[in-house]
Amino acid sequence: MLKKLVYGEEAQGLTEYILIIALIAVVCVASLRIFGAQIKDLIVRSTRKIKDETQGFAD
Repeated sequence: MLKKLVYGEEAQGLTEYILIIALIAVVCVASLRIFGAQIKDLIVRSTRKIKDETQGFAD
């Protein structure tokens, strides 16, 4: 049974999916490293703007 799993077509398909997922993960990590500061700045500015615009509603 183990040989069938290791040498069968199902194992090849599973390996391909694992490689695709690993590639997507590498692209995501690289994107976060490159654009991380810009994304953080955008989130901080958006949060501040929402807070400033809704400050009167909390009272």
